Amino acid sequence: MYTMPNPWFTPSHFVMLGLQFAFAIAHSGGAALRPWAEKRIGARLYRILFALVSLPLAVILITYFFNHRYDGWQIWQLQGLPGVKAIVWVLSAISFLFLYPATFNLLEIAAIQKPQVHLYETGIMRITRHPQMVGQIIWCVAHSLWLGTSFTLVTSMGLVLHHLFGVWHGDRRLCQRYGEAFTEVKQRTSIIPFKAIIDGRQSILWQEFIRPAYLGVAIFVVLLWWSHPLLIVGTSKLGW
Repeated sequence: MYTMPNPWFTPSHFVMLGLQFAFAIAHSGGAALRPWAEKRIGARLYRILFALVSLPLAVILITYFFNHRYDGWQIWQLQGLPGVKAIVWVLSAISFLFLYPATFNLLEIAAIQKPQVHLYETGIMRITRHPQMVGQIIWCVAHSLWLGTSFTLVTSMGLVLHHLFGVWHGDRRLCQRYGEAFTEVKQRTSIIPFKAIIDGRQSILWQEFIRPAYLGVAIFVVLLWWSHPLLIVGTSKLGW
């Protein structure tokens, strides 16, 4: 039976943009409210409430992306080309190195220890002051290369725009909190990867990368590679 190809813009494109907008408001809005909230309910309770709002939205976003990743127009198809799969996995692994060790204090993330705002200038921060933004762009490039659909491009554009806003928003919040100390950090670091190193303002100290967070990311990438097909099958059963 012949079926019509998907239209250029399926409703899922707009649903994804709406979900991303909701996540951006919850995540960035929650971050903006942090100083006010911590004074009234404490740092631990704030972190728990922030997670209870952000994590379900993130799960919904990931699930919806899995289930609709081939929606819309197939702009290019490179999956059959030799080496493309390996390139996508390497880029994805690199993206996680930037995305997740940006915050090393896992006990603070889980609110086991009192969450604090840190002014980092070591490790991956020497490469870029906003590693999560860089990691997200690399992830979007990798998945857009692999999937090649209009839905993936729309998703990637939304994620990148949110993280670019996060660059401005994060610097603004750190400036308000630390003042001149953060201004000095800005002068010694860069947003563009490796720019501060090329300019001579920073140098890579490899011993700073020998820490459990990076081992945890490596294990996570291996587990993700193994479980990726299972995740796709599992999310497809939700029917979102």
